[in-house]
Amino acid sequence: MAKVRYNRLIDIFLGLTTYSLQNHLRTHVKDMGQIEIDEIYVGLNRNGAHFVIPVQAKGGSDKLSPVQTAQDIACCQAKFPDLICRPVSAQFMDDDEIALFELTVETGRVLIVDERHYRLVPSDQIDSATKRLYAGRS
Repeated sequence: MAKVRYNRLIDIFLGLTTYSLQNHLRTHVKDMGQIEIDEIYVGLNRNGAHFVIPVQAKGGSDKLSPVQTAQDIACCQAKFPDLICRPVSAQFMDDDEIALFELTVETGRVLIVDERHYRLVPSDQIDSATKRLYAGRS
């Protein structure tokens, strides 16, 4: 999660300005019991809307869990009822790639809203033509 936090991947992925509020939040949710959120962010968009972003992270052969996503959402609704919840899952892959997924729950099912993959590389390994290409994107 340090790579995600340090490189501000949640900000880039969601298009928000975010702040890591706490990692490894262990708490109790009514009717669910004890849960743990790997990291929780708060953020806002350019219009001033406020968000809470629970993040679950998995690496190696660990699989992302729809149950954990539902628990994360329930926790955020209970503890931050005035904030918009945008749950994110991060999958750290073997080839130094980080997959981020924005999730939602519709009719009791966890669905993927957006998915993007990131590979962190030193800036001296990106040629000038690629940097100009990136600068032209909005």
